[in-house]
Amino acid sequence: MIDYISNMLKGALMGAANVIPGVSGGTMALLTGIFEKLINTIKSFDTKAIKLGCTFKFKELFEHIDIKFLSAIGIGVVASILSVARLLEYLFESHALYVWSFFFGLILASVYFVGLRIGKRSGSVVALFILGTAVAAALAFLEPAEQNASIPYLLICGAVAMCSMILPGLSGSYVLLLMGNYQLVMIDAINNFDFKVLIPVGIGAVGGLVVFARLLSWIFKKFHDQTIALLTGFIFGSLAILWPWKTPDIKTFQDGDAIKEKVVGYFYQLPELNAETGIAIAIMLAGIVIIALVETMAGKLKTT
Repeated sequence: MIDYISNMLKGALMGAANVIPGVSGGTMALLTGIFEKLINTIKSFDTKAIKLGCTFKFKELFEHIDIKFLSAIGIGVVASILSVARLLEYLFESHALYVWSFFFGLILASVYFVGLRIGKRSGSVVALFILGTAVAAALAFLEPAEQNASIPYLLICGAVAMCSMILPGLSGSYVLLLMGNYQLVMIDAINNFDFKVLIPVGIGAVGGLVVFARLLSWIFKKFHDQTIALLTGFIFGSLAILWPWKTPDIKTFQDGDAIKEKVVGYFYQLPELNAETGIAIAIMLAGIVIIALVETMAGKLKTT
């Protein structure tokens, strides 16, 4: 029971992270020590699982796919997304600087702790870290696409965003932002339970996840240190997206009879020396401390 609750909390961390543009649920999975198990468990949805399901051997099926682990993670993720989405809608409107500062601290600390998992440093490890950093940082300067509610595009959004969500350092929410559908999916559809949007996104997410997990599991086993280095680079590069002191570049556009606004980028600045900056830095340090505590607790659980 304790393990189940622990996994639910880890799932909740993943869900909360996935709602924030620039933060990855995969980073939380890696930090809490469940990343490889999660990937291998998702990979278990194979032909054997289909055969067991078709022959109604549900006990063997649940053991094969580790339903206890997956259900705990799934409950945590879904509950967190449904609750955090509403909270963040308010926080981003009222205290955007402090929200960005908190998550900047979380991800900054994550770079250090994830990097510790690299066993042997080599030329390829360093090169992949630099590549990962460059790719993730470049995302900060791409202009988002237009919103598109067509079913084929929602399927693609679900698949791409879910693959990004499980990759540490690549934010599924930010990918949705770049694809033009963050507001539609993560805010409007979730808060209003719009199943016309959520169902195709969910189908795309499940399909993309099952296929991608098999590829990622193979890469992890074959090139462990290189994969960790690339993922650490992704996390480090994502700091460009999360820099707290920025103002959104907002463009208005016509959508039928309505005029809507869309964030197409950011103007970055250096912080001013004032009380607000002091509070933001304190919140950033709190994010660093939280990750350090999460990592320490995860290490203790591994040794018990």
